[in-house]
Amino acid sequence: MLSLLDLEAGTEGKLTALGGDRGFQRRLMEMGLLPGTRVRVIRRNRIGGVIELEVRCCRVALRECDASALRVARS
Repeated sequence: MLSLLDLEAGTEGKLTALGGDRGFQRRLMEMGLLPGTRVRVIRRNRIGGVIELEVRCCRVALRECDASALRVARS
């Protein structure tokens, strides 16, 4: 398993696990980030520390420190 941060822009992965505390996991699940969901990295902004994802035909932006808690498998 890889961290979501290990994926480069334009690559896809399948979420395998959500890390962090329960409140954080709940917020992710409310945004559609559930284990088994396919995600695609759109772009990364290293200066602001933000990663933009496409999840279920929607775009979601996460801080890199939050994205590091997500585990993915390459697809």
